[in-house]
Amino acid sequence: MQPAVVQAEPGNDVAAQVVATMRQMGVVGLPRNYEIFYEALSGSNPRLGLEVIALGNHPTQTELDRIGRKYFAQNHGQGIVEQAREVIAHELEDIAQLLRSERSHLEKYGQILDQTSDGLNNRATITKDLLHKIACAMSSATASTIDQGKRATDALKEKSAELETVKSKLEEYKHLADTDPLTQIWNRRAFDRRIANIYNNSRSVLFNALILADIDRFKTINDRHGHPVGDRILQLIAGIFRTNIRDDMFVARTGGEEFALIVEGTTEHATFELADNIRALIEKTLFPGAQPGVNYGPVTVSMGICMASDATSADDLYAKTDRALYRSKLNGRNQTTRFSEIRDRMGKNWLLYKKD
Repeated sequence: MQPAVVQAEPGNDVAAQVVATMRQMGVVGLPRNYEIFYEALSGSNPRLGLEVIALGNHPTQTELDRIGRKYFAQNHGQGIVEQAREVIAHELEDIAQLLRSERSHLEKYGQILDQTSDGLNNRATITKDLLHKIACAMSSATASTIDQGKRATDALKEKSAELETVKSKLEEYKHLADTDPLTQIWNRRAFDRRIANIYNNSRSVLFNALILADIDRFKTINDRHGHPVGDRILQLIAGIFRTNIRDDMFVARTGGEEFALIVEGTTEHATFELADNIRALIEKTLFPGAQPGVNYGPVTVSMGICMASDATSADDLYAKTDRALYRSKLNGRNQTTRFSEIRDRMGKNWLLYKKD
């Protein structure tokens, strides 16, 4: 299956490649199918990619559904959205009915007041007995209206709580859809949105930077030790990123063995120090196996950094950071390179280098 074998090139429009590949293979444009092919072409889930390749050039929907249930079972995306839609529609109708009932009750109360006022105005004499009857009637009507109001308030509170639960479920689904299931950090989809936001205002452009990190010789690790070991290494490296950056920093797994870190409010020097400190920590980290005394390290990463002000768009920022990353690979791996150091000096040779 040629279309799915080729991983999307850095900086290219992955979404466009997904659409073209699905069209070529005759795959129906269902949301879950788009999700499967996005993961396969972006390289963020190598195992899923291999299973898609194994389906051949004309996969059936049944086969794709099986992959969807296997890799995205925690999302239940379409089901969650449809269920939420039904619940919201039902709750809103209940709220509307409550408001209609409350309006009707208040209208009746108003009519009682009007009728009482008219009756008093039209009587020549007002006796003590009449006033007593009026007071009893008004007291009963007022008490009934107050009780109705309390019941309506309680019912609206209950409906609000139910709608809040639906909102929480949708927020959870949104988070799951943007989370890499293996490493539990952000995925490529979330990264694409976040990096695009950098160029929405001039301040972000001035003070943001991108760091890309790629595990050195990761294919060799998988070939030698197997994918479970490779998965464990990815999880440990993701953990190193999480525990060594500020809470407001954005880290994502953007490909099979590639990570991206968006840094805000920093200089190029500070960005370089952050990246190189994480690189050094990864190099020093032990990657223990299941058996005592087994260590799969040392594992190293190559890194590239670029300031947003050195690029004209999100795609340009990614491409230039990737050039810096490739230079780290070309220079022997396990190092960090600034794009500003290599600006206009690499020519086109970097395009010929294959990361591993």
